Amino acid sequence: MSRERTRRVRMRRNSRRVAGAITAVVLVGAGFAVANASTDISTGKSAAGVQRPVDKQATGTKAVVSAANAFLNTLDADQQAEVLLELTEANATAWSNLPCGSSCRPGIELGSLSDTQLAAAQQLLKVATGTGKGSGYDQITQIIKADDVLASVQATSSAGAGPAAPSDAASSTTSADPSATATASATATDAPTGAPPSGGTGGGGSFGYGSGLYYMAFLGTPSADGTWQLHFGGHHLAVNLTYKKGKVAGASPFFIGVEPTSWTDDDGTTYSPLEEQRNGMLALTGSLSTEQLATAKLSGTYNDVLLGPSEDGQFPETKEGIKVSELSPKQKQLVLKAIHPWVANVDDATAKKLMKTYERELNETYVSYSGGTALDTQGDYVRIDGPGVWVEFVCQNGLVIQGKVHYHTVYRDHTRDYGSEFSFS
Repeated sequence: MSRERTRRVRMRRNSRRVAGAITAVVLVGAGFAVANASTDISTGKSAAGVQRPVDKQATGTKAVVSAANAFLNTLDADQQAEVLLELTEANATAWSNLPCGSSCRPGIELGSLSDTQLAAAQQLLKVATGTGKGSGYDQITQIIKADDVLASVQATSSAGAGPAAPSDAASSTTSADPSATATASATATDAPTGAPPSGGTGGGGSFGYGSGLYYMAFLGTPSADGTWQLHFGGHHLAVNLTYKKGKVAGASPFFIGVEPTSWTDDDGTTYSPLEEQRNGMLALTGSLSTEQLATAKLSGTYNDVLLGPSEDGQFPETKEGIKVSELSPKQKQLVLKAIHPWVANVDDATAKKLMKTYERELNETYVSYSGGTALDTQGDYVRIDGPGVWVEFVCQNGLVIQGKVHYHTVYRDHTRDYGSEFSFS
């Protein structure tokens, strides 16, 4: 991006933050935030954005491209500049589980979008991700909704009241103060840190919690015959879907975490965004005999996932745990069921193909764990490591909500991360 283009994007982003500071963030639908259309206080109006073709009858990855174009068509030129970035290793790997806003990830902030723009962004995510209950788009919206719960709990705590328990009803109107930081620091892995991503504008702000602090970027230009990446995320969420020549070349890295692990909203709805992941791991480890558990036990301890942000390509040279070929047919099916909720983040057709690949590789896959197998205590950790698939699930002590654990998980692929665009060896 040219210096002038970068300057204009920074000016626009900063002006939006000033306007956004006086605009309440409210929950809409499945947890996305809508900021009132920010008043542009910079001098002059932004030029209209480039209009791109939209095919409402498109299917498969062409439908993803069409939805991406429909979103771009709602943006002005400066906003499009925030979204359309180069597909470089620095940009692709600029994701984080931290509540570090735009300082550690590129893209346009959801909280800066109008209702129409946000609806188009939501539609793109719906088309690009899985349709299952508790996975794909549904899971993404729940994780984002959880961040509004954190914002509400933190605002209550800052006002002088003690933090609410995760099971308490979450307020349907929450604050996502960009200047807010965590109230506890017992677990450093969720403390806001990081440098501005390459090719993005950084902006140096928007730290904190809330559904407005999630970001969308396209690395490369969306097309049915080129290479590009849908890059979306924020606190406890990183979606990286890479497309090549009309096919999904990579559905990972995919980071999902959540705090609180479950809660009940004002309307009586109870949410447990990572329930499928946790239950799958519990069923798998629960099926292991005492002897099998001894073989699967790792010697080390884990307070976080091993291959989180900035750990690209750092797969252990030696696989550890119990080899799946040593398990019974029923246990092998439990391994596949445990893997599936992570793979289901991508569209259903691609997820099905990936699962077939992982099934073929099943006998060369390993299952391991550290800590306990109940997944309810700091340091409880489970890993599935195959020729392709890599999944981790770990419990950490709560950062904002004390006395409770929260979850970090990651799905990677030894050969397909970022569509195999980069070499990290």
